Amino acid sequence: MRDISARELKGHNILAVERFQDSTRWMIEFAVRKPHTPYGNPGDEVRLFLTEDGYQAALLSQQRREIKIKKCAHVIEGHVLYVKKKRRK
Repeated sequence: MRDISARELKGHNILAVERFQDSTRWMIEFAVRKPHTPYGNPGDEVRLFLTEDGYQAALLSQQRREIKIKKCAHVIEGHVLYVKKKRRK
């Protein structure tokens, strides 16, 4: 059985140079749902470090059900600060 925290993600490595660029504001980990997307093939899990514009594009892709965002984090000066999901009551 494989450890979930050790799974292989496509896209950017956790220490990628994109993480430390001044324009980077977000890190997302997501699953690709539909074929013919720029992110990969269905079933792929991807990590990307994004600017604000890139993050908004990813949210639109999620609304179109092309991807499903699993983890989201703010990136501040290279530090990754995970966003907690709101719980429904």
